[in-house]
Amino acid sequence: MPAPTSANPMTLFDLAQRGLTAQLVRMNAAASNLANAGSVAGSAEGAYRPLRPVFATQLDQASGLATVNVTSVMRSSAAPTREHNPDHPLADANGDIWTSPVDENAEMVEMLDASRQYQNLVEALTTAKQLMLETMRMK
Repeated sequence: MPAPTSANPMTLFDLAQRGLTAQLVRMNAAASNLANAGSVAGSAEGAYRPLRPVFATQLDQASGLATVNVTSVMRSSAAPTREHNPDHPLADANGDIWTSPVDENAEMVEMLDASRQYQNLVEALTTAKQLMLETMRMK
């Protein structure tokens, strides 16, 4: 989305769109992490590492509104869990497998929080729409 200019300041709808996008990225990252929880690999390098979205605040000087931008989605640096299981088909030469370091409870909390924030933004847009309609009816 292009950055607002002084001739074209950010609106409530621009603000909400960025917030909704950020919350959607959070939910998608948490869903991906949950889908890969408990996955195993034959090496530490091959093990799934959780995704973490990176956000940055952006201030619109013209309107004074601050919003969020998704700058990137990065892999967590959390180390996978090493487990000795020589009978597993992916076991390395030492008989070890590596399990992804996904905390399922933390990911569920992240998903619930993102979902609530998304819902709050939709509610704010609905209220703004209703106020605009009431203003137009006042002619």
